[in-house]
Amino acid sequence: MTPIESASEVAVHSEASFLSRQFARWRGSEMLRPHLVNIGHLLSGNFGGVMIMMASLAIATRALGQEQFGILAVVLAIGRVCERLIRFESWQPLVRFVAVEEENGDVGRMSSLYAYGLLLDVASALVAAVMSVLVAWLAGDLIGIGRGNVHLVAIYACAIACNPRGMASAALRLAGKFRILAYVQLASFVARFALSVLLYALGGGLIWFVLVWTVSQIFDSALFNLLGFRALAETGIPSPLKADWRDLPGRFPGFMRFAISTNLSSTLRTMTHEMDTLLVSTFAGATAAGLYYLSRRIAKVAQTAGDMIQTVIYPDLARLWSKVGPGAMGQLVSILQLSLAGIALAAVGACWLIGRPAIELVFGPGFADSYQLLLVQLFAVLLTLHATPARAALLAMNRPTYVLAASSASTAAFFTAAFLLIPRYGALGANYAHIAFGLATVILLDLAFWRNLRRAAHEPAPANGTYAMETES
Repeated sequence: MTPIESASEVAVHSEASFLSRQFARWRGSEMLRPHLVNIGHLLSGNFGGVMIMMASLAIATRALGQEQFGILAVVLAIGRVCERLIRFESWQPLVRFVAVEEENGDVGRMSSLYAYGLLLDVASALVAAVMSVLVAWLAGDLIGIGRGNVHLVAIYACAIACNPRGMASAALRLAGKFRILAYVQLASFVARFALSVLLYALGGGLIWFVLVWTVSQIFDSALFNLLGFRALAETGIPSPLKADWRDLPGRFPGFMRFAISTNLSSTLRTMTHEMDTLLVSTFAGATAAGLYYLSRRIAKVAQTAGDMIQTVIYPDLARLWSKVGPGAMGQLVSILQLSLAGIALAAVGACWLIGRPAIELVFGPGFADSYQLLLVQLFAVLLTLHATPARAALLAMNRPTYVLAASSASTAAFFTAAFLLIPRYGALGANYAHIAFGLATVILLDLAFWRNLRRAAHEPAPANGTYAMETES
């Protein structure tokens, strides 16, 4: 009996209260409970990393002031937007296709699959780095940093070029190395913090802080990929560098289609979390962009929970969907959504109670205006967290095209609201645009997920894994 099948056997009495039913489901979820340790490691590791990142930002805000910190925020945003536009996050198609190849046990084909993902990672990282410099050169005046700061973007572009992570991420996820995923970034965050402290003591300026962010990210990427290659070796898969690279598209049909769909979906979703800073800088200036960027980084503390839970659950959903009953899948998603809602509401309450004095204490009185931006942003994070389990489940059900369509519609809602509201409300308008994005995402993904579950519940149970190969309709 599979873990999820045992989860479906939880006895829930119809007369029990809603909370009692959810508690009983939680106790009986044999899929979720074994992963609580992994989720705990990821949350604690990433929470620790985010706290160290906040400390580095606090040093930067006090060393640079509003104007120069705003320029730093825009430089980082230019690089990240170009990276999200171009970069193939190949871990999603790799998890999906390697999970199928695991049943055949052909390590040679699995090695070639990882080589396919690595090729996409490296090529897209290099293109993104060049693109970021071109954007800064051509549109620096429009964005708000001027051409005089193009050299700062060129420095940070080195970090983008050295940041192919998809292949290593897939290897670590499929090998169950969640503790490594949780704590690997801590090394680079600690290095960034230590260098930031040194810069503050020496009176270093803007260019030095850009160098610190660049060097720490290159170090993080190198360590991450080293651990990814080691995870492959431990599972007996030959290095992708020694794999057969011939005719990869022909040997793995459907890989590129899945990769393009999921990566476009991810690109659309993450662009709204990076391009927003550039929009604020364009309409309201670099100083306002710095305040907005700070509020977004703080809100990321709560959003990390959704990313980490998807990291743990998605590989198992991809492996087990062929054996999962619709009722158990719906139960798992509802449990996760309730858990994430609790995390988001706790973050909103903490911000409402102590947000302003905490920001003034940590980042300085000049950044107190980030409080209102943060409070509104946390409501958008609540919606984003709610949608995360449904997105992971739809991908596991082989519905990447629908997820892409939903992301496209949500992104359209974001940019429509952004262009209408940012010129009028400044940085606060970008937060309202995130709420519009979250509402559209929740409605579209939840409707599709529950509709597909109801459809599957009325069909005969598959005897040969047809759930895993379900085509989109």
